[in-house]
Amino acid sequence: MATSSREYIGPYRRLNVIRTTKASEIVEVLHDAKGTRLAIKLLQPAYVHDKSEIALLKHEYAVGRTLKHPSIIRIDQCHCNHDLAYMVMEYFPALNLKQIIQRGAERIAHLTMPILRQAAESLGYLHQQGWIHRDVKPDNFLVSDEGQLKLIDFALAQRPKGSLARLLSGRGKIQGTRSYMSPEQIQGSVIDVRADIYSLGCVIHELLSGKPPFTAASSTELLNKHLKLPPPSLLTSDANLTKPFAQLVLRMLAKKVDQRPGSMAELLLALDGVRVYHNPPRPPADNN
Repeated sequence: MATSSREYIGPYRRLNVIRTTKASEIVEVLHDAKGTRLAIKLLQPAYVHDKSEIALLKHEYAVGRTLKHPSIIRIDQCHCNHDLAYMVMEYFPALNLKQIIQRGAERIAHLTMPILRQAAESLGYLHQQGWIHRDVKPDNFLVSDEGQLKLIDFALAQRPKGSLARLLSGRGKIQGTRSYMSPEQIQGSVIDVRADIYSLGCVIHELLSGKPPFTAASSTELLNKHLKLPPPSLLTSDANLTKPFAQLVLRMLAKKVDQRPGSMAELLLALDGVRVYHNPPRPPADNN
């Protein structure tokens, strides 16, 4: 029977804690028998019997195990039994975009277009499989120093079959992340893939300006800005960005759904027709 200890999670030997949240931790592990390095999403002891957290973990596994794309993290298996609940996935040694932005996104500025294309392609594939991600944010894109990207975290993914994507779950918690939520998701309206396009626009804005399009002192103020306030142009933060590219990001951030690109395929075509920078940034000098 699978066990958890300081050294092992079931048959997997702990190597390194990658990230810790209130409900879970991501751990780099080694399968001793196979010699395979993997990552595990492990529920914290206080949440291992929490029905909602267990349901989210199982849902993420159910969605993720069906996805086969080079820009989406591979998910292998899920184990929920007694005092142990975890999901096994591909190990991808990279920071997430949020961490990169906090440390200085100029280190990957020369890779901006390949990164944006991979992000759109990964979400486009997810949409083709019949899912809306619903939590597109910098934290959910892992990006290597070479610019390879992996989309992660499918706990809130939802089928778009006319169902309402409610702002509040049964436990009264917001589903999604306030800084990146589309107006229709905030309002609890019917959503489609264009909700992810809005959220990706927020991610692009933060990647290139250092902050999301809207910030506020309170959650209510932040949500109201998403609903009512026009987003700022990226041109105000970086004169090296081209006007056509800045206008495309503003289209992605349109309040009205029908004013955004209609799909990730349409967005990719639009990206093909614009340049991000007037003067493309050069790779950072190697200080080693």
